[in-house]
Amino acid sequence: MSAAGEGDHAYNPYTRSCPSRRLLRELGELWSVLVFGALYDGPLRFTEIARRVDGISTKMLTQTLRTLERDGLVSREYYTESPPRVTYALTELGRDLADVMDALEKWAVGHMDEVLAAREAYDAEHAG
Repeated sequence: MSAAGEGDHAYNPYTRSCPSRRLLRELGELWSVLVFGALYDGPLRFTEIARRVDGISTKMLTQTLRTLERDGLVSREYYTESPPRVTYALTELGRDLADVMDALEKWAVGHMDEVLAAREAYDAEHAG
C-alpha cells in the first residue's frame, strides 16, 4: 500500500472525494469477495452462486452482482432458450482483480488461527 500523495496516479483513495474510495469499499464487502471466489473458476448461474455463497440472501446477491456488473468486473449473459437462463462471469477486468481477491481469501483462511488467538488475547487483556 502507498501513503497519501505517493505515485503518479490521478486517483488517490486517501483523498475524500476520490471515486476509488467507493470502489475499495464495494470490493471490501464480504459478499463481493465471496462472489468473486465463486466465479473464479468460470461462469455460473444465479442459483449456483447462491449455493456456493452460503448465507447470502437473494436480494444481497442481486445487489452485489449488479454492483460488480456496473463496475465492469462481472458480465451477465442472457440466453434465449427455453427456459431462458442467465450466467454470470468475471470480465477481463474482473479476472485481473480475481487473483488479488483469491490471495486475500487464502490469506484470511491461512491466518485465521493467528487472528482468533490475537482477538482472544486482546479481549482477555481488555476485559473489564
